[in-house]
Amino acid sequence: MVQIIAFANQKGGVGKTTTAVNIGASLATIGRRVLLIDLDSQGNAGTGLGFVRTAHKQSVYGVLLGTSKPSENILTTAIPNMHIMPSTMQLADAEVELMDLERREYRLRDALTQIAQHYDYILLDCPPALGLITINALVAANYVIIPMQCEFYALEGITHMVKSINEIHNRWNPELEILGVLLTMYTKQYGMTRAVDEDVRKKFGDTVFKTIVPRNVRVAEAPSHGKPALFYDFNSPGAQAYLRVATEVVQKIEQGA
Repeated sequence: MVQIIAFANQKGGVGKTTTAVNIGASLATIGRRVLLIDLDSQGNAGTGLGFVRTAHKQSVYGVLLGTSKPSENILTTAIPNMHIMPSTMQLADAEVELMDLERREYRLRDALTQIAQHYDYILLDCPPALGLITINALVAANYVIIPMQCEFYALEGITHMVKSINEIHNRWNPELEILGVLLTMYTKQYGMTRAVDEDVRKKFGDTVFKTIVPRNVRVAEAPSHGKPALFYDFNSPGAQAYLRVATEVVQKIEQGA
């Protein structure tokens, strides 16, 4: 049965796309069939997998609006077992266009029923705002992973995100669960980073992933080469951290740990 995971945080710059791309690549590497859906009009997930957005017509935009089928908008990546449904700049208009459509919160969920059987994991890279596109992702998902940068304002932001997730759970998607909070861009030399780590674990306990993703130059460089960190520098600390996170995901979902 397919597992649908949304990567969401209302704050930008916390590593959502980097996390979605690298966990997707890691899951594919350990033999899972993965579809990554780019729900951000900036299109960075596609760029991180080597796609030039002007070179293809496929986009999640038409899928959300119901003007094209999901199967018509999927691209094969260079990574075995991994596909992507990219975005285009048109997606920026979707928030307004969705307002007048029937079942506007369920558009993505309804569309994914057509292709779900072909994948073990469908990963949803959300934009940094709780608009209709993110709501569509959270209504479609079984789980949410909340990437969180270790900085002063992060804990307040994540508290708001958890509240929003609970509201969506109660209103539209009773199956939605938080799979985990993932600490990213971790610099152990900074006292503030360690303090945030301690505060988050105190507040959210076992919901926080054991693995911490360090701030790593090779992870930052990888998208400019159109590759996930795992395929850019397998032995880098960042790539290995994401591989461990993917293992935790499998343990939590498939093994019920």
